[in-house]
Amino acid sequence: MVLQNIQREARKYALQNAVFFNGIAHEKAVLGKVIAALKRDNISPAEIIPVVSSIVAEVNRMSPEAQRTELQILAPELLQREKKERDFSLPELPFAEKGTVVTRFPPEPNGYLHIGHAKAAIIDHEYARMYDGTFILRFDDTNPENANLEFYDAQKEDLQWLDIDWDKEYHTSDHLETHYQLAEQLIKQGDAYLCQCSAEVVREGRFTGKTCSCRTERTGEDALGLWKEMLSDPHVGGILRLRGEMGSENTAMRDPTLFRVIDAPHPLTGDKYHVWPTYDFAGAVEDSLSGVTHPFRTKEYELRDPVYFRILSLLNLRAPHLMEFSRLSIQGMPVSKRKIKPLIDEGKVSGFDDVRLPTLRGLKRRGIVPEAIKQFVLQQGFSKVESVVDFSLVESINRKFLDPRVKRYYFVPNPVKLAVDGAPKKTVRLSLHPDAAMGERVVHTGSTFFISHDDARSLKNGEVFRLKGLYNVKITKTGETVSGAYAGEDLIAETAKIQWTTDAYVPLKIFVPGLLFKGETFNPESLSEVHGYAEEAVQDLLEGEIVQFERVGFVRLEKQGNRMIGLFTHK
Repeated sequence: MVLQNIQREARKYALQNAVFFNGIAHEKAVLGKVIAALKRDNISPAEIIPVVSSIVAEVNRMSPEAQRTELQILAPELLQREKKERDFSLPELPFAEKGTVVTRFPPEPNGYLHIGHAKAAIIDHEYARMYDGTFILRFDDTNPENANLEFYDAQKEDLQWLDIDWDKEYHTSDHLETHYQLAEQLIKQGDAYLCQCSAEVVREGRFTGKTCSCRTERTGEDALGLWKEMLSDPHVGGILRLRGEMGSENTAMRDPTLFRVIDAPHPLTGDKYHVWPTYDFAGAVEDSLSGVTHPFRTKEYELRDPVYFRILSLLNLRAPHLMEFSRLSIQGMPVSKRKIKPLIDEGKVSGFDDVRLPTLRGLKRRGIVPEAIKQFVLQQGFSKVESVVDFSLVESINRKFLDPRVKRYYFVPNPVKLAVDGAPKKTVRLSLHPDAAMGERVVHTGSTFFISHDDARSLKNGEVFRLKGLYNVKITKTGETVSGAYAGEDLIAETAKIQWTTDAYVPLKIFVPGLLFKGETFNPESLSEVHGYAEEAVQDLLEGEIVQFERVGFVRLEKQGNRMIGLFTHK
């Protein structure tokens, strides 16, 4: 009686798992379900494991049609997928009220956005919408040497792809005159001074905690006069420093730089300005003046929080509720422009949209959908704990979005010719998706087919297998090409089911991305290629469409010149 109970539960859950996962039941998943179901009967896992193992093997030898039919008879309720609603919402904000929350996303227009930027943008945007508040897009463009005109629009395009909209948009460079007035206020108050020491002397002073003579000797009218000279003449060198605490254990408070001379044309203001605020000054001032209530930034800036609040306090400006979260890092995928740009310059990657990169353009080109990125970010949670996650987490979420909505086709990697003696000419209709009404593709067959090299190598003379969705073939000859004979159309239990194309095929090269870095070292084998044949219907698909090649994985299709290529997304 116990054995029968185990067999019954094992069979229905193995069938369910197989139906949901392309005809292949996964033993561990089935085992977990059976153990949970029989726990109330005090049946031990030791009794269950061998039975489950045997039944999973049996079920996996059945055709998908037979699996579904038996499950319909045995336990029809299991054909319905369980819908578990998971809560990926963010925690409540402190000191937040509906309609009053203001957040901002402040990218520097110096490159394309990556998944780390996506985390910040999504959190900022989600909180603004969660509280019926305001979301600001602010371009922090106070370094003309880095700002580039093309990236203002490019970053907006990336945000729109993520389905992030904003209520207000402006550039920090729009408000430079206001920044100058506030800097002058600090000088007049004696809270900032002009320093003309060399970079080496400034660095050494910060390291040792010793003040320079500029702080003690250049005060009042002298400091204000030099400031005005700096504003009028780019050749008057110097930096404006906050009168902080040179003895502080927090080195960020050791007279940080507030303004510096950068004599380079700005993409928006041209040569109008050459004295530019640092992130410390501009970030604090803009957050306060623009009405931001809850600014977020990554944990790496945590030591600079005292500088942020000191500046606002000295200027008598409103202090927002500043919050930090951890950076988003993915194993083997650098987000730093410092690491990415040399790879592009050296030709190791094709550009910022290379499918091995975690830039939003690279992820989009690879076939990662924006909904998956959003759920991935929210699933990581709002935390200060630094961690490096595996890209497989992104893939598993993306798979859930792709699986119900992409069409399925056959692709034969490393094709081997198959000649079928006595093959009837047929016109078959193959479903584009097992669970969705996506229609069919029509295939005309003769006696010539192509199957994968791996499948061909596994076949033996006299063996019968099934060309999936078509008919059975009995092998008569193996080798560099394979020959067989038509063996009828009846479904035969425990036969291999093999994907195929006819001699009307589309040659397709699929690029498969791997980890770009192993440790700190570039991986020269991070992009591999798979050559093969896709079925003819693929050539009519739209540029950029994502499909699932059965037994291969999800692939995004792209046109290069007059030929089509595939970019492997994931299994």
